[in-house]
Amino acid sequence: MKTKKSRFDFSSIRTVSLLYFVIFAVLLLLLVWFLQNFLINNYYEEMRISEIRTSAKMLENKYHFNRKAFNDAAVDVSKNSGVYILVSSSDGTISYNYGAGVQPVSLGYDYEISEANTNLRNSNLNSVSITTKEDDSDLYTLVYASYLNPDSKDEILYLVAPLYPVRSTVQILRSQFHLITLFSLIVAVVLALYLSRRLSGPIDNITKSAVELSKGNFNVKFNGGMFTETNELARTLNTASYEMQRSDSYQRDLIANVTHDLKTPLTMIKSYAEMINDISGDNPKKRKEHLRVIISEADRLNKLVSDMLAMSRLQSGNIILDKTKFNIVEAAEEVFETYKYLSEQDGYTIKFNKPKATYVYGDLDKIKQVMINFISNAIKYSEDNKNIEINLKKAFSGKTIRFSVLDHGVGIPADELSHVWDRYYRTSANHKQSVDGNGLGLSIVKGILSLHNANYGVTSKEGVGSEFWFEMDVVKK
Repeated sequence: MKTKKSRFDFSSIRTVSLLYFVIFAVLLLLLVWFLQNFLINNYYEEMRISEIRTSAKMLENKYHFNRKAFNDAAVDVSKNSGVYILVSSSDGTISYNYGAGVQPVSLGYDYEISEANTNLRNSNLNSVSITTKEDDSDLYTLVYASYLNPDSKDEILYLVAPLYPVRSTVQILRSQFHLITLFSLIVAVVLALYLSRRLSGPIDNITKSAVELSKGNFNVKFNGGMFTETNELARTLNTASYEMQRSDSYQRDLIANVTHDLKTPLTMIKSYAEMINDISGDNPKKRKEHLRVIISEADRLNKLVSDMLAMSRLQSGNIILDKTKFNIVEAAEEVFETYKYLSEQDGYTIKFNKPKATYVYGDLDKIKQVMINFISNAIKYSEDNKNIEINLKKAFSGKTIRFSVLDHGVGIPADELSHVWDRYYRTSANHKQSVDGNGLGLSIVKGILSLHNANYGVTSKEGVGSEFWFEMDVVKK
């Protein structure tokens, strides 16, 4: 019975990402609200004071050295910053005053300038800045006063800057911010919905495809969408799907091959056993021939079972290596000797190139098994060209030694080279002769060489031949 899926999953990427986007937008707006309501006044005043002090220092320097430059700078500061500028002597005589867009000193700033003068006289500093407020009013004014000649203190520079425009500006900004906040929330929610769908969409598609794959549909394709991470995931899953499909195909072929390989010798054994029982039991010559067939077929069964058992042990990690130091040249010679009869019986030419005695550390029997597999494959796939070359050669550095077997047979298609070490693999190249095998040999070789931490590989060209090789580290005798 199918369970009804919840329409709203609080743990889904879509819901969580949507929630995070909305929370981020709200926090950002709250931060702006806080800055707008609590910090803008103080920030504006601090910036205004800093601006006035900078302008005052510049005017002080110009006053003593170049009066014309002072006049030009004062006009510029007054117009751009809305500042009233006044220079007066200690007895109150005004030597310079200018204001653009502000009240003349006689009409509005006598109190402020008087307060600044008093603070400056009572201070040990050469300059002061004060903020004044008119009675029964919220209008604030910034006044900066400094001695133009600190030694004689006979002339004072005043800069008067009203602060009250900021309050009306803040009120306007606050009114506008209500609309901005509403608009921002709507945009944030819409954007969050869109992005959450774009984030979760590819993952939903990959999940649906994965469900199909779990049902055995290896033809399913994974689409990662527009994001690099989901594209990489989709590409990996597509590769996994392809490999699973190949593995499934190999396993089907293995079952068919193993079934055939088991059925044929079992049928032969049974048939020849019946022949011995019914016909050739009393005929020594025929009985011997029939027994030879039974033994040969039993050997085929034994090889198949041994390969499957070895593969099972490699996969489960139950193989224990009996590692010793041994002469790999001597081991290769022993393997080579077992194949010499082929040169005489079947017309093969097997050449063995070897260096002087070289020692390696590993499992002697397992390494000889690898050599036998390489040579057997070369013989099996050599077709009409029966020239096989076995090479054992030390690296130029002397630190490694390479064993390789070269044949001039059918070769391996380029698109299949990466799969020759896979379980159940058998090349798709066309053969003039039938080729026996269960597709486990090279997979077993791969497991053995991996346990020895040995490098291995194959180079091949279809129609030209193949060379299988492995390398081991050289050790001192």
